[in-house]
Amino acid sequence: MSGNILIIDDEIKLLKLLGMILSQENFTVKEASTARSAMTMLEQYEFDVVLSDVRLPDAFGVDLVKTIKTKYPYLEIILMTAFGNITDAVQAMRNGAYDYLVKGDDNEKIIPLVYKALDKAKDNAAKKAQKHNTIQKGFEAIVGASPLILQAKKLAEKVAVTDATVLLTGETGTGKEVFANAIHQGSERKKNNFVAINCSAFSKEILESELFGHKAGAFTGAVKDKKGLVEEANNGTLFLDEIGEMPIELQAKLLRVLETGEFIKMGETKVSKSDFRLIAATNRDLEEEIKQGNFREDLYFRLNVFEIRLPALRERKQDLKALAKNFIDVFSQKLNISDIQVTPEYFKALEKNDWKGNIRELRNTIERSLILMNNNILDEENLPQYSGKISDEKDSFSMRSLEKEHIQKVIQYTKGNKAEAARLLEIGIATLYRKLEEYHLR
Repeated sequence: MSGNILIIDDEIKLLKLLGMILSQENFTVKEASTARSAMTMLEQYEFDVVLSDVRLPDAFGVDLVKTIKTKYPYLEIILMTAFGNITDAVQAMRNGAYDYLVKGDDNEKIIPLVYKALDKAKDNAAKKAQKHNTIQKGFEAIVGASPLILQAKKLAEKVAVTDATVLLTGETGTGKEVFANAIHQGSERKKNNFVAINCSAFSKEILESELFGHKAGAFTGAVKDKKGLVEEANNGTLFLDEIGEMPIELQAKLLRVLETGEFIKMGETKVSKSDFRLIAATNRDLEEEIKQGNFREDLYFRLNVFEIRLPALRERKQDLKALAKNFIDVFSQKLNISDIQVTPEYFKALEKNDWKGNIRELRNTIERSLILMNNNILDEENLPQYSGKISDEKDSFSMRSLEKEHIQKVIQYTKGNKAEAARLLEIGIATLYRKLEEYHLR
């Protein structure tokens, strides 16, 4: 079976050894020794499987998994660790890794595991090709009939026909990208690109390159010119998710683009122009972030032209059944399952949860329960044990509790060094201290 493999490891001898082993299996192999050079290669070549070390000079492998899967969701990643750190491996799989290997202990597993991951990647590619025929677009993709969601949808429909900048606010997992896409589809720019990026998923340097592009030679590994998303969005729409996480140094550059339509690529002096519509989203209180010195007030005023607040799922529980049915349809097609019967107890159990992770948590729960069900019958026994438990945060699969757990693990990993933890988490030190206080981790 042919396949394109990227290996990421700063131990050059091991990197070359793995490259030789996989090349003998007739795989096309590329090698990178840093996260930055790996991201550059991912831009330049098509890969099916990535093998990455857990410790890299410029990134924590567990977080690199999330970064890669955010941008390239259809490839598969195998994490390699020399320390047998199972907690890191579990977090990596939560972030989207296919599996993990322990260096030295699992050598005989490398080739079989790569073949399995390659099968999965090929299947992902086939599903990606089919997806365009079935995906809902525009406002049809917004499910629900509760007053709060209908109000948000009505505002979105009104602003869609204008060219105004939109700020989507609300908790994590409330469907901001679905709304952003709907606004784009309802605008005169719908025939042009809709490009999206999560500002929290990248380090400052990589985010700057992703947004503004770079010239060949701008930094180590930049072997050719690269278009940024600002340029890709010309005459279309740029969606910046989690804009509250954007480094303050990049906020000034974004403000200049919004005010003048002009930007400069990394490593270039020539000014470029782009005419795009901006939609931004955040789960943070940007006015509070301004007070804390984490967000520019002038940028906030440029963004907050038309705000739409998306309600939390607990505020629109009457939509829960419709959303659940929609996800059951989506994942039954994905898993090739038909004739599913859903018991009334299943929906009642869903209603008992407070859904701290909102629609994203519900989506994950539905997919998991479909995998666990027997005889094509969905009942409350197929739900994770934490469904219906509201008081115990550890029993929730919310993004909030996952984030808390991940921060705890990184702090343990750095032996309490908060500056190093902030670097590995790719957040500012002030943001880390705020999260430590928020989650009572001090």
